Amino acid sequence: MAFVRHAGVTYLDPDLVHDSLVLFTGADSVTRLIDLNGDVIHQWPYAGVPARLLDPALNNGRVGDIGVQISESGDARGGIYANGTVGRLNWDGELEWEWGTQAPGSVARQNHDWELLPNGNWLILVTVPRAVPALGEHVIGDQGLYEVTPAGDIVWQWLAGDHLDEFGFSDAGWEVLRATVARDPDDPWGYLEMNSAKTLGPNRWHDTQARSVFNPDNIVISFRKANIIAIIDKASGAIAWKLGPYYDDAPGSQHQRINAHKVPRPVDQTSGQHNPHMIAAGLPGEGNILVFDNQGGAGYPPAPIGIYAGSRILEIDPVTKEIVWQYTAEDSGLPSWTFFSSFVSNAQRLPNGNTLITEGMQGRLFQVTSDGEVVWEYHSPYQGHGVAGEPEVKQTRVPGIDRLTLTALVYRAQAVPFEWTPGGVARSALRKVDLRP
Repeated sequence: MAFVRHAGVTYLDPDLVHDSLVLFTGADSVTRLIDLNGDVIHQWPYAGVPARLLDPALNNGRVGDIGVQISESGDARGGIYANGTVGRLNWDGELEWEWGTQAPGSVARQNHDWELLPNGNWLILVTVPRAVPALGEHVIGDQGLYEVTPAGDIVWQWLAGDHLDEFGFSDAGWEVLRATVARDPDDPWGYLEMNSAKTLGPNRWHDTQARSVFNPDNIVISFRKANIIAIIDKASGAIAWKLGPYYDDAPGSQHQRINAHKVPRPVDQTSGQHNPHMIAAGLPGEGNILVFDNQGGAGYPPAPIGIYAGSRILEIDPVTKEIVWQYTAEDSGLPSWTFFSSFVSNAQRLPNGNTLITEGMQGRLFQVTSDGEVVWEYHSPYQGHGVAGEPEVKQTRVPGIDRLTLTALVYRAQAVPFEWTPGGVARSALRKVDLRP
């Protein structure tokens, strides 16, 4: 029996919203492009981890091309091992490029993120089965990055297991990490669960201060299970900048921390965060790092999580390491627990200063102003069976999870300019909607 709390657009203020298309993969493994009225403009029968419509400026002027997962690997462990090939489709769903069979082991094992680079190469987040000496002799799922040419050649790589001593784990943290790996070496989601990778791109810090840490080619990454956000120096592979895994929190409970509104203030404990990225040049907040701080259980050792569950969006000045803007449910006049996704999810800054938020665990997409006012809200009606809320594993079950569940989960959403589509999809008149209780 399907459980649908809401379906489609439940709120829309045409006067305050930033009008765009929105792309996401539903829990039914279909990727759809919708307008803000909730109407489906186009769809592809493929999932994406994540799906992303390509910027024509990086794609030889081509519009309507999309990156998705093309095939699964069929690996019995499932999870981050399950993605066989990834690639690019055109607007009509025709395959333009595919990569995976050229990878080590003849399978991509792409997961969580990828990016089309300005030089035409692809930056792909992958899992690499191997023994990591610092964690024992058993083969585990190490994670890292490949840079892949259009011809399919790997021209640069980086593996997390080679840099564990740079992450700042305490003695207690190392003890918990090693014990966790020993207890479950076949963990299908990875011992650090690296869940995003994005090049910095042109930014004001590099332009004005010539700071090598903010070189546009450097890559900001996230380790969900370790509560670490870091920047990789692309040239050396070293960690050049880092937040976490531990923080000196201000006095007070987790609830007070989540809902503290005074900014700027030092960054405090993130937990289970997703999709940190530098806000692109030309957008409000450019050069700052925007991150979905899930406040889900994570950390070596686990970070303290209070009884008042609530996620938050943080905008962080990377030079001062201060929070300069944040969003919690209380910014919309609601209790903190009404906005919460313990895993998945993302946020994206929009040209008018609004922020598109994916509350992924709930399948809820919404847009807020800088003051926290919700000006668009959409609940995905597309459900599918998942394992503990993760996308469906079609050929096998993940070890340790005993049953499939029905979910409306959305991993990430992307605001897409109209001009990125063939002919520029015509804007529909936005209809004011208020179906909230």
